[in-house]
Amino acid sequence: MPGRAGVRPQADAATPVSLLPLFAWLTPSFPVGAYAYSHTLEWAVEAGDIRDEESLGAFLGDLLALGFGRSDAILAAHALRAAVAGDEAALAEVNALAVALAPSAELRLETCQQGRSFLDAVRAAWPAPGLDAAATALVGEVAYPVAVGLAAGVHGLPLAPTLEAFLLATVQNLVSAAVRLAPIGQTVGTRVVARLAPTVHALALEIPALTLDDLGSATFRADLGSFRHETQYTRLFRS
Repeated sequence: MPGRAGVRPQADAATPVSLLPLFAWLTPSFPVGAYAYSHTLEWAVEAGDIRDEESLGAFLGDLLALGFGRSDAILAAHALRAAVAGDEAALAEVNALAVALAPSAELRLETCQQGRSFLDAVRAAWPAPGLDAAATALVGEVAYPVAVGLAAGVHGLPLAPTLEAFLLATVQNLVSAAVRLAPIGQTVGTRVVARLAPTVHALALEIPALTLDDLGSATFRADLGSFRHETQYTRLFRS
């Protein structure tokens, strides 16, 4: 049953929807603090797993298709649908699951700090009918993909472009961290983003048909790296 926020308006195929909010929300300048996190890349560079363009592309491709990228996109999709339906109970349930699935304390901090910062920034600068009511369903920690899905849902943004933009921004944030950590330059980083764009597109097409039962990852070395990161001798990033 829909919660007190009610059902959100959703544009049909004949109604053009501006995607400008996505462009604003998922740029590096949006104040979520993404620059402070590397999602285990800092450890991977120190361990020698990431050395050059090829190893970076392979590492990020696995994180995207087999790890947190795919799972976060599933969570964002379900949060968007719950927000559209005004189902605050479902929204809170998806958020609790997203927070619980973080494999380490550092990665939990990463998703929750960015999620809360994202939601606070959207509420302050991009108001929409029902946004505040839906946000009240998320008490305490807010996972980043859930915050993005919630905001997209109440703003009536379509699912597929939201997922593509979210996944591409994820890749770009990780590449930005890698440029600061590894012996690669901006041109190499740009090539890696282009290389992973087809994977982003394929995932965005696959995710809408998946359920929460399809959540899962197989990036065990990266997950273990998130534990080892906190004991590194020098660190630039918080994860």
